[in-house]
Order: sequence, then C-alpha cells, then structure tokens
Amino acid sequence: MSTESFPTHTPAPAHAPGQTPAGPRTGVWLIGARGSVATTAVAGCAATVAGLHPPTGLVTETRPFAGTGLAPLSSLVFGGHDTADCPLPKRAEALAEGGVLPHGLPAAVRAELEAADRSIRPGGPQSGDPRSTGELVEAFAADLTAFREEHGLARVVVINVASTEPAPADGTLPASSLYAAAALRAGCPYANFTPSTGIHHPDLAERARASGLPYAGRDGKTGQTLLRSVLGPMFRDRALAVRAWSGSNLLGGGDGAALADPAAAAAKNAGKERVLADTLPTVPEGEVHIDDVPALGDWKTAWDHIAFDGFLGTRMVLQTIWQGCDSALAAPLVLDLARLLARAHEAGISGPLGELAFYFKDPDALQGPDGGSPATPATPAGLAEQYQLLLGFARRLGGAA
Repeated sequence: MSTESFPTHTPAPAHAPGQTPAGPRTGVWLIGARGSVATTAVAGCAATVAGLHPPTGLVTETRPFAGTGLAPLSSLVFGGHDTADCPLPKRAEALAEGGVLPHGLPAAVRAELEAADRSIRPGGPQSGDPRSTGELVEAFAADLTAFREEHGLARVVVINVASTEPAPADGTLPASSLYAAAALRAGCPYANFTPSTGIHHPDLAERARASGLPYAGRDGKTGQTLLRSVLGPMFRDRALAVRAWSGSNLLGGGDGAALADPAAAAAKNAGKERVLADTLPTVPEGEVHIDDVPALGDWKTAWDHIAFDGFLGTRMVLQTIWQGCDSALAAPLVLDLARLLARAHEAGISGPLGELAFYFKDPDALQGPDGGSPATPATPAGLAEQYQLLLGFARRLGGAA
C-alpha cells in the first residue's frame, strides 16, 4: 500500500487568477442546477479561479493530482436542468444571507452566475407534462447536445445534485433515471451525488455497459458518513467490539424537506448504514433518524452514539457531533468529480469507476482488468483505503496523458 498521506493545504500548481488556459473547455451539467450545492459549486469555482479564495476542500487541487491532465477550473462551463425558476444570482444572494457563501461573493462573481443561469433548461417531469418517458429522455439529451455545441465543449459531464427522491416502487424510470438515460444518449460521463436511483435503474444497466462512458457512485459522502468511514476501521483494526451505533441528523433547506418523506429518508439512510456493515465484523444495533428542522436552513447537525466493548468486556461510549454546511462540503467534491470523470473520458476509460469510492456512500464495485470480474474481493469502505485507490487512479490518469 502507498504511504502517501491525506491531502494537505498545499495546492497543486494552478493558472494565474482569472487566466483561461488555451485548449478545450469542459461542460459541467448539473441536475438541480439552481439548488444550494450547484449554486455553491458555480460560485466557488469562479471565486477560486479569480483568486478570491483558496481551493480549500478541492482534493484535485492537491499535489498528488498535479500531473494527471485534469481540466483546469478556469476551463469549466456550467449549465443544467432544474424545475425551479429562481435565477442563480438571486439564489447565491440568499445563500450569502444564510452564511453559506461569503458576504459579497455573489456580487463579485455575478457574471459567472448569470452565464451559468443562461444555460439552465427546464427539468421534469412536472405535473401535467404530456410527454412520454422516451420523449423526456430525448428532450433532455437534446439539451445536453445543444449545450456542448453552443459552447464548443470537448465533453460534458452530468452530475446529479438534485433533492433525494424515493426509490421507485413500480419499475418505472424516476426523474433521476430519466436524466441518467439522457446522459447516456448524449454521450456524457455521469455521476450521481444523491441517493436517488439514477443510472443504477435495472432498465439502464445494459445501456450503461454498452455506452463506453465512465460513470460513478451514488450519494456523496460529506459529513456523518465521512466520519463513520474513518471511525469504523479504527474500531475494527483495534479489535474493539461495537455493540450499538445510533445516529441522528437535524437539517433544514431543500434536503430537509425532501427527507421528511420516509421513503426518501430510507434511501438516504441505506448508504449511511452500509458503511458500517461493510467495515465492521458484525453489524451493530441502532439506526439513523433524520429530522427536518426548517430553521437550520442549509446547516446540519449530525450526532452519533457508539457503544463498544474493550478489554475484559469493559463497556465504553464514544459520542461525536458534526456541525456543518452540506453545500460547502459537497461543492468542491462535485468539482472534483467533474474533472476526474472528464479526464477519464478523455483517456478512454469506461464503465463504473470504483476507484472513486472516496467520494461516495454507495460506490460502484471495482472492475477487473477486463472490465468484468472484480480486481479485489470488495471495494474498501474505509476512507484511508479509498484514498489510496483514488491516488492510484490519479497515477493511471497521469500515465494516460
């Protein structure tokens, strides 16, 4: 195993502030393009390029990724689908008022927000939409193709950052899978940063395999599960028996409202619980509860209570509290994924990218050299092991340059 450590605050060499490099540009198409995560990603990318803020939280801006041939942040062009009609500049102002974005940043990057907003197209399906599933997929794919052609983009990466939807119960394609099908039809790499079904719908499995496109994951790992993926291996490796692991999430904003639906919450919790099942020798008692607290806005508090046994059966407890802003935690990871998937596409890498497990609660399985049988028994659930996989993938991308 590599001895390289986790990223430090030392950034990779970057272009001068505001400089647009010569060369192709890359499109980033966000599903849920007027939501908090998407708005933070667009504003944050512009602020970083302009030198207004350092690239804190961007793993792809650390030194191990300096020679991988990733698209510069200044070459990214944003667009997307959304059913909301609040313009990005106004959405950014609301986020600044809530403390998610720095005061004054929406005004400083207003031109970039307006440019992205002009490339946002109506999503769906909405109530009363008479179009069939096939017609919706065709319309969404046409939007992607038009975006690529209008801006002269080398490629477009589609990333789902919309609100969590309940798992489909009747076999039909939910909205997230319609967008995923459109990405496949338009020849776009794809990542699902939500617990929604997306490209993992059974009806899309063969299309995804035959597409020749890279795609990745489900449900971004930003807070409570990130911490679980560090603590779980600690208990395992120190041979400490975890008896119970219970958790609670208090959150507001769009996610809080969406997760008030028990079916959507169940989809979200599946990933949180899977990390423990994949890490610990036995699955502990306990579950995660999610409560919608509108007053919290885009801020979230996650609490975990871990009961474990030590030597001679001594009973002990570890409690953790994670208080953070999901949008600020998620946005740099969205930018990372856009750059990594674009580079993989450029390098001719296809299929599910288990090497990007570092970013997901529910990562894709690792593929063998022939793209079939797994290269290892299972994708590791521990963050340290997943980081080593990511570094290996970075070296692979660099070797393809």
